[in-house]
Amino acid sequence: MITLENVNKVYHTKTGEVKAVNNVNLEIEKGEIFGVIGYSGAGKSSLIRLLNGLEKPTSGNITVAGKRIDSIRGAELRKARLEISMIFQHFNLLWSRTVRENISFPLEIAGVKKLERKRRVDELIKLVGLEGREDSYPSQLSGGQKQRVGIARALANNPKVLLCDEATSALDPQTTDSILDLLVDINKRLGLTIVLITHEMHVIRKICNRVAVIEAGSIVEQGEVLELFKNPQQPITKRFLNQDNEPEETIEQLLEHYPDGKVIKLSFIGDSTEQPLITNLVRQFDINVNILQGKISQTQNGAYGTLFVQLQGEEAIINQAIAFIKENKIGVEVVENE
Repeated sequence: MITLENVNKVYHTKTGEVKAVNNVNLEIEKGEIFGVIGYSGAGKSSLIRLLNGLEKPTSGNITVAGKRIDSIRGAELRKARLEISMIFQHFNLLWSRTVRENISFPLEIAGVKKLERKRRVDELIKLVGLEGREDSYPSQLSGGQKQRVGIARALANNPKVLLCDEATSALDPQTTDSILDLLVDINKRLGLTIVLITHEMHVIRKICNRVAVIEAGSIVEQGEVLELFKNPQQPITKRFLNQDNEPEETIEQLLEHYPDGKVIKLSFIGDSTEQPLITNLVRQFDINVNILQGKISQTQNGAYGTLFVQLQGEEAIINQAIAFIKENKIGVEVVENE
């Protein structure tokens, strides 16, 4: 559905050249939810703007829904953009228009007749859960409702691709989850290919099938979400994962509060989250196991999580228990002060 081949984007400024996108190669398949995660200034926004022709690459090829977006111009590009819609962090609604009128706007531009516009708008209002708010103005809506209007408007012309530019960054956590659930529902119902950029690993974890990590304009790591959680390779990926799964207490606090024995960090991925590990440890080894803190979260491809536990007993037996954990293909790390 989307292919980027050796794509570069260089901006020329008064202080010199800025390489916002650096030799990016990506293959995004039809019907998947694909995430691009990076910190501010990493090149995320430049990358997503290349996908709908708002920016042209300095070099490289970009194909979206069978069209060479990097090389077409004028009417051909405008036609191609009908199949590539976008939603934004700050909604970009027309404040003088009602919900219905905002959603109808792209249909008016496309020359759709009035009766057909009404039918389509009614259909979209129901799809995004805005029944009863049709005649409200954006100023009368919550942040989540505004983004639902933005999503409905983006879907008006039956696009094949939906681009999401930090679409939940301005929303509170609960509203963010409701919008992400809506995107998953739309993806499943319509078979829509969704590409989203974000700096929040929670967003990636919750809805994406695959993810690319971008740093300084380059894709430094990509793959299935669960695989990245299982085996992150790059320091920036590990940083994102640590932020998403931060313990309630810091490592220093844990070691201060639980100085005896060893504190270990267990990492569970997929089927390993269902193993009765603690029960097996207590049964097979003469040690005390004290659960300190942890969390298990779901991704689109399975569960992952971390658990901090304290092992108390003879050092040799504790070491045997740690070896047993490793044999069961559960990640284990002895926690020590840096």
